[in-house]
Amino acid sequence: MSVPDNKASATTTPDRRIGPAQGVQARRTRLIRIEIAPKTIISLVLVVVCLWLLLHLLPVILVLAMALIIVGTLEPAVDWLERRRVRRDAGIAIVFSVLFVAAVLIFALTIPELVNQVRSLANMEPALRERLAVWLSESPFTAGLADTMRNVKYDVLIKSSSASVVNFFTIVVESVAYGVGAIFLSLYMMLDRDRLRGALFAVVPRSHHIRLSRIMLQLQIIVGGYIRGQVITCAMMAVFMFVLLTACGIPNALVFAVFGGLADVLPYIGIFLTMGPAVAAALPFGAVITMVVFLLMLAYEELESRVLVPIVYGHALRLPSSIVLFSLITGVTLFGIIGALLALPVAAAILMLIDELRVELPGETEQAEDVVVRKNDEHGELEYTRRTEGMPAEEAAAIAVEMVGDRNDLE
Repeated sequence: MSVPDNKASATTTPDRRIGPAQGVQARRTRLIRIEIAPKTIISLVLVVVCLWLLLHLLPVILVLAMALIIVGTLEPAVDWLERRRVRRDAGIAIVFSVLFVAAVLIFALTIPELVNQVRSLANMEPALRERLAVWLSESPFTAGLADTMRNVKYDVLIKSSSASVVNFFTIVVESVAYGVGAIFLSLYMMLDRDRLRGALFAVVPRSHHIRLSRIMLQLQIIVGGYIRGQVITCAMMAVFMFVLLTACGIPNALVFAVFGGLADVLPYIGIFLTMGPAVAAALPFGAVITMVVFLLMLAYEELESRVLVPIVYGHALRLPSSIVLFSLITGVTLFGIIGALLALPVAAAILMLIDELRVELPGETEQAEDVVVRKNDEHGELEYTRRTEGMPAEEAAAIAVEMVGDRNDLE
């Protein structure tokens, strides 16, 4: 009987024990599998589709936004007529007819004279440019600029910018078409208000109807107050510039006044677009006239920003200056002039939605006023549910709007 060799068996038997270093290596090579839930994939696909539709349907969305702005601006006038026992369709016809007649009268009184003054300004341009060049050449710091103005070649500029001119007129035609479409869409929305409002309230749970009505009222206050304020301040700027330039003996005052009134739509930016042309038009008439125009325009801009705007706009926007500037930059970057016009009411609407929907921001804590508002909302929602039990959505929507209006009047 042979005895097994222990040494040989030790060399042939594998050692299955794993040391500390090998254990760490084994843990490092462990595979991690990430699984994405089907719900997440569907959500991502829906977000991508919505973004694609948003980009391709942007003109339609802008027309809808313009129509809602027109509705929010004109609805208070229609409601005022309704409170005086005027039928709603008759009130809408009266409001739109008055606006149409006013627009026709304004265009009839201003456009022919505006065209004549533009033609006169174009004929006077060489003489005005020469006088401005002489005034600039008197200073050694601006002598080079005077030579540049004398050597302007308009034929080269026209040839180089012909494509831009065509694109500009194309944009103008498209904007006019979109504006007309928005006007007719707003007319149909106002005529069919009850049915549209009933359809909106039908897809929202009844417990949220009071909050939805308050949001709609706040949106109407924000949009209507902003547009009416813009019309008033722009008209006042145009009238002031026309009186100032006419009193200073500067020709073609209507052209500069109309341009200044339109440019005054843009806060913070409009001051450069209004003062620049007015001061440039006054330069050929001497330093005294130029300084008078500059100082009076600057004084009016301060008066408008510090006194007129708070009075005219009231509490419609309630936006800090930093948010105003950031909103304007964002709007101009995304959508140009239209974005600048819509930036402030959109920013005010977003802040209002955060407040009305009680979105809890990370750095905020609930205040005592918030508790009172929440309790009042809960009481109003219970009262509304009791009053509208069994009613169709269209009639319930009218009651919700009435309750929110009464509460807003009390506050």
